[in-house]
Amino acid sequence: MAKLSGLQREVLSLYRQCIRAVREKPADTRENFRDFTRTEFRKHFDHNKKDFGTIEYLLRKGRRQLELFQEPGIKNIMR
Repeated sequence: MAKLSGLQREVLSLYRQCIRAVREKPADTRENFRDFTRTEFRKHFDHNKKDFGTIEYLLRKGRRQLELFQEPGIKNIMR
């Protein structure tokens, strides 16, 4: 397997953090959070790997969403 670039590692790290955050949610809503996370990452899967500006923007957006969803008051997410 080829070495990952710094941005690729950041994307994988954010994905792992999101999946780990799902464990902190109530058991009956975890699937909704997991599905949302997978959908969001898959939605942007086809972006050009060389489009650094877009990737960095999506990373910032994803981190902000993760912080929001980690709030204890957020119990469920609807799609």
